[in-house]
Amino acid sequence: MASSQSSSGSLSSRARHGYPEQRPVPQLETLISHLLAAKRSLSSINHVWRANEIVTASRSTLEEGVVVSARTGFLRRGLNSQLRLLYNVRSGVEEISYRGRDEFSEALKSLDAADAQLRKTLDLLRETIVHASFRPKDEDPRTLHDFVDERGVEELHLAMKSSIDRTNTARAELDTSNSEFDAELRSIKQALRHYRTATKLASSRVSTSSSSSSSASDSGLLTLSSMPGMLQSLETHAQEMANLLESLVRHFDLCVTAVKHTEGGGAAARSITGDMPAGVHTSGDGMPNIGEEINANLNAPLDPLTDSEYQEMVNVLMTDANEAEDVVMEIQDRIGEMESVFEQVLAQRDALMSVSKATIEVHRHLSTLASSQLPRYIAQAHNFTRVWHEENDRISSGLTELSDLHSLYDGFLNAYDSLILEVTRRKHVRHRVEKVLRDTQHKLSQLYEEDMAAREAFRVDQGDFLPSDIWPGVGRAPMQVKFLRRSGGHLEGALTGESEPDHPVSSDLAEDTKTKELDDSAEGEHIPELPKDVVEQAYARLKARTQGVA
Repeated sequence: MASSQSSSGSLSSRARHGYPEQRPVPQLETLISHLLAAKRSLSSINHVWRANEIVTASRSTLEEGVVVSARTGFLRRGLNSQLRLLYNVRSGVEEISYRGRDEFSEALKSLDAADAQLRKTLDLLRETIVHASFRPKDEDPRTLHDFVDERGVEELHLAMKSSIDRTNTARAELDTSNSEFDAELRSIKQALRHYRTATKLASSRVSTSSSSSSSASDSGLLTLSSMPGMLQSLETHAQEMANLLESLVRHFDLCVTAVKHTEGGGAAARSITGDMPAGVHTSGDGMPNIGEEINANLNAPLDPLTDSEYQEMVNVLMTDANEAEDVVMEIQDRIGEMESVFEQVLAQRDALMSVSKATIEVHRHLSTLASSQLPRYIAQAHNFTRVWHEENDRISSGLTELSDLHSLYDGFLNAYDSLILEVTRRKHVRHRVEKVLRDTQHKLSQLYEEDMAAREAFRVDQGDFLPSDIWPGVGRAPMQVKFLRRSGGHLEGALTGESEPDHPVSSDLAEDTKTKELDDSAEGEHIPELPKDVVEQAYARLKARTQGVA
């Protein structure tokens, strides 16, 4: 294929310069065949028109690409900061959830441990039967638990259950909110995957363009740097095609002129040029006004030519006729190249649009999330924090109450065992008192008998000599001593469940103290009789608890 410069230059230069007569004048049929071939070559106007359309469309595509690229870049920079902020918010919400879950779990463990201790103590109270000697004879057996009011424990359990349920509800709502948040993030990640896919596809298209066009960017990245070079290449091809078409038009004019100056060729020229190819009579921007040139040549009057001028014209025509086909082929090759470059331009435009669409999709997801859902997710996290702080205070108070109840009931167990030991101690003291009383009673009886014997002897020896009115008491018997048992009343600071101390209640012994055994019931105080094994078990339990605390 001859180059555009050589082909167009050949067809134009030979029309301007004369050549010596080197060949015989062709016959009219030969000239008419060249005219028909020149007429067919003018159909290349369609390629030139297509070239003009491609250049116009490429300019528009480049402008559109610049706008889309700028908008996409702006959105992408904004999306990066928004995504960082979004993931920071999600991390913060997740941290609140994890921290609350851990604190709640620890609180539940503490509650379970405290409740287990309390229940264990209550079970011990249920298992510990109050010894029958402490209770009235006609009463059914009772345990220590029968003396405990569990309503406080039940109310505390209900309060703790309410706090746990409320916290669980708030946590479930937060988990649901976080799950919805994660679903939104997955949707955004899917949109980001689409964005990355579109970017990779665009990069691959640019890389393909780089390998097939020297004007494309060598980096293989999706930029607009290659499109201006492509547009310049298209404009160059279009301009060259227009120049080539002008050379074909001049060649056609030369053929028309030659036929008309040949004898018998006027009518043939008018017949051949009567139906020009479609589009030949149309002109536009960047296009030669072919129609006007051809019409002017067809309708122009013939100028007389000398034989040498005619011969020169025919020689140029014959030479150019051999090269006209090459010019047509070059136009076809250039329009083919332009179509290929235009496909690359459109591919890059489509790649930009694909990336822009993917970027807008991510932005739409973020905008929807930020405007409608994100405030709710954040509010749910704040709500959980508020509820947990409130219920955590209640649970802490409940833990303190559970610990206090455990201490109270555990103290009750210790007190009962101590009571058994206290009964043993009092029994021992009572035995000592009884011994003292018996010893004293015995000594008083001896003194009484000795005094009676002495008085009786005095009466026998001296009674006849003493007048009875000298001392009224001389004839009286010795005094007798009786022990009076009185109730001890209440100690200072009455024990739990006891009433205020009453006045002491006294009772005299009617029987003679010499023969009457001291009775507990007579003094209003009953000390239970406890088996030795009961005392030993109570002592062992107290010792074990003391060692456990130590």
